[in-house]
Amino acid sequence: MSKLVTIYGGSGFVGRYIARRMAKEGWRVRIAVRRPNEALFTKPYGAVGQVEPVLCNVRDDASVRAAMHGADAVVNCVGILLGRGKNRFGAIHAEGAQRIAKIAAETGVTRLVHISALGADAGSHSEYSRTKAAGEAAVLKAFPMAMILRPSVIFGTEDQFFNKFAAMTKFGPILPIAGGNTRFQPVYVDDVAKAAVKGVLGEAQGVFELGGPDVETFKQLMQRMLAVIDRRRLVLNLPRVVASAIGVAGDAVQGLTGGLVANKVLTFDQVRNLYTDSVVSAGARGFDALGITPTPMGAILPDYLWRFRPHGQYEAIQASAKNLRKPS
Repeated sequence: MSKLVTIYGGSGFVGRYIARRMAKEGWRVRIAVRRPNEALFTKPYGAVGQVEPVLCNVRDDASVRAAMHGADAVVNCVGILLGRGKNRFGAIHAEGAQRIAKIAAETGVTRLVHISALGADAGSHSEYSRTKAAGEAAVLKAFPMAMILRPSVIFGTEDQFFNKFAAMTKFGPILPIAGGNTRFQPVYVDDVAKAAVKGVLGEAQGVFELGGPDVETFKQLMQRMLAVIDRRRLVLNLPRVVASAIGVAGDAVQGLTGGLVANKVLTFDQVRNLYTDSVVSAGARGFDALGITPTPMGAILPDYLWRFRPHGQYEAIQASAKNLRKPS
């Protein structure tokens, strides 16, 4: 019988790419998610019965243990950008990661891959970054041979970065951002999946920082995105005090409504993160150590951002047609 990998958060942005690659490797894939009915799109990644979505909540021991039953390897892709209700940063990034690693060690799982984030820092002012660091520490304590991946901002068809800002360009001539001078090293989602597969197959272990070949400021990334979608917008870098005020106000509304109105615009914690560079550290192990050549943004962005162009995917064809001479 083929080996089994349980991927917690396997229907998410990164998880689905790992699931697809593991299915191609011939493994059985168990997608552990809170809403299995919303993960049915992963089943065609493999042969009939090869990919199976199952119910799991990483805040519950029994749930995590049941989803891991019989697994040879485990991948934890669970992460949140916004804390709401019981799904707080600490509960998901730290306690959830600890729970998965602890149970993996207890049940004899051979390999564990944990997706963290570049900038995870126990001393950070950002709760997101602190809990990511706490999760890493908990994983390595329970499962010392684990592979930990720290990607910079991840881009790809389903990303919440370029898609979000490209959508914002439809609402006016100004594109407001915070932390415009902060440097990022965007990494392609499928390259992160390739790295994770190396860990599942036992070809690598330890901590790896993952960044793409391009290092650009936030403002430069927005200008690159605008060029791809062929829209002219003023990229306005908000003063930090203004961005902080927006974040605090949004958090207050979310708190006063008990989470019914989520702050999906900009949280104060996100503001703190936006002023910290997200680039690979000097001397850190990365794609080179894994034998992977990272994909440049220019090769991927046009493939999915075309829908934000004024005339969609036919923009180039229409522009070319204008240059055709009418027959005499």
